[in-house]
Amino acid sequence: MNTQGAKAARKAPPTTTTDLKPGAVRDLADALNTLLADMLGLYLKTKNFHWHISGPHFRDYHLLLDEQGDELFATTDAIAERVRKIGGTTLRSIGHISRLQRIQDNDAEDVAALDMLTELGGDNKQLVAWMRETHDLCDEYGDVASASLLENWIDEAERRIWFLFEATRASG
Repeated sequence: MNTQGAKAARKAPPTTTTDLKPGAVRDLADALNTLLADMLGLYLKTKNFHWHISGPHFRDYHLLLDEQGDELFATTDAIAERVRKIGGTTLRSIGHISRLQRIQDNDAEDVAALDMLTELGGDNKQLVAWMRETHDLCDEYGDVASASLLENWIDEAERRIWFLFEATRASG
């Protein structure tokens, strides 16, 4: 390849070896990017509550939310890399995240600990529903790799829901 050919190749849009059709790549990348924005939104909300939780169970709740935040953050790179593997582009900024994110922020000055845990449980339930929808789209297009990843993330989210639920139950 000559110098001009190399320069042209560097300027060309990236391509991948995926056998997914362009429409499938577009739809899957859109769904995964929206899911990525939701994961980042839930990660930040979880960390917000982790930083601001207080009360008699502070240590337990603080550690629980730290663990859950780490788990959420760990999924973000895998989602973004999956989008790139199939030939899509992914999120580029905080603004891009905020335009796609469906998880509602909580900027309240004071939130009771049990209310934080309950809210995060509901957010994780909603996230599971969105992941199932994305899984259905992956099945429609035959994207078994993304579907497989989603199955693991659904299981992780269901574990987070379980822990949050149990932490909010009245002792007895």
